[in-house]
Amino acid sequence: MSIFNNKQQWNGQNNYQNSTWTNAGNGNGTSSGNGSNNGSGFNGEQGKKFLKLLPYIIVVVLIILLAGNCFYKVSEQEQAVVIMFGKVISIKGAGLYGRIPFIQNVTFVDTTTHGMPIGYRTEEGGTVEDESSETVEQESIMITSDFNFVDIDFYLEYRVSDSEKYLFNASNPVDILRNTAQSCIRSTVVNYTVDDVITTGKNQIQAEVREKLVDEMEKNDIGLQIVNLTVQDAEPPTSDVMQAFKEVETAKQGKETSINNAKKYQNEKLPQAEAEADKITQTAEAAKESRINEAEGQAERFVQLYAEYSKNPLITKQRMFYETMEEVLPGVKLIIDDGNTQTMLPIESFVNAGENVLESDNKDTADESATSESAGSAESPADSTTNATDKEEVAE
Repeated sequence: MSIFNNKQQWNGQNNYQNSTWTNAGNGNGTSSGNGSNNGSGFNGEQGKKFLKLLPYIIVVVLIILLAGNCFYKVSEQEQAVVIMFGKVISIKGAGLYGRIPFIQNVTFVDTTTHGMPIGYRTEEGGTVEDESSETVEQESIMITSDFNFVDIDFYLEYRVSDSEKYLFNASNPVDILRNTAQSCIRSTVVNYTVDDVITTGKNQIQAEVREKLVDEMEKNDIGLQIVNLTVQDAEPPTSDVMQAFKEVETAKQGKETSINNAKKYQNEKLPQAEAEADKITQTAEAAKESRINEAEGQAERFVQLYAEYSKNPLITKQRMFYETMEEVLPGVKLIIDDGNTQTMLPIESFVNAGENVLESDNKDTADESATSESAGSAESPADSTTNATDKEEVAE
């Protein structure tokens, strides 16, 4: 009985559906149950129009979808690698391009410069000086040539130079770059002492590591280019050692400051002392030349005088006497009388005149002594004897 009833129910449902579609095609909304159903189904004309337009609608939708997949845009900071059947057919720069949908695949590669911290990690946009930076001891702790440990951090900047090699020559080129950089850093730091790494050797270490890393990346050929590599920080691994190194560094800076101050003082005083020495030397040279010229002039004058004296001694004696009187008498008050006048002469005037004469005689004697000394050094013994005789005769 149950099977028979199910069969009747199935036949009833089929009859209901057939009657419904038949009524929909005739435009009548009646159902098998004698009730009216005016709002269900389409009328004949609308259904036929929809069925005619349906293929066109499907074609338009497919065209829109295909058009969206046929074009792609590449920005200025990236490149597009076009792949068809697993082979790179072209690499596009910035611009708008077309492709064959479902056949050609486009992969975008960022070509801007990227940063990679080595020895520490920071939040995005942070630096090693930020409080948010965290040291990675596995990368930063290294051994030096004097068997000491040092904590050194680097910052590596790189960019994609070849998009095809970057995508297909290595599965993870960035990790390869990081491992290669750590290897180059350790092989370089091990050749320096801890003092050099922390103080004066940073620039040299930085240059050597960069050179090694560039060579290694050229060998690896993974499409990455090194832009820059800098040493961010280098310090001892413990706080006690760090404090000792800071004190040493402070002492070195004090030493450099003292040396610079001493050099500054030297640069200020040395030119001044040299100028004073040159001035004294020039003054001495001028005095020397003056004394020599004066002595030579006196000697020449004496020689000429002696030559004239030898020609006529009496006239020369008189001329010398007159010249001496011309030098002495202008300072003497002289009174001349006939010898018969009995007049009281002013004694005070004579006393003053005598003092003036004595002063003039002393001055002349000093000048003659100096002249004789300067000329006597260049004269022969015979000339000295002759000069002494001449002076005695002149005195007489």
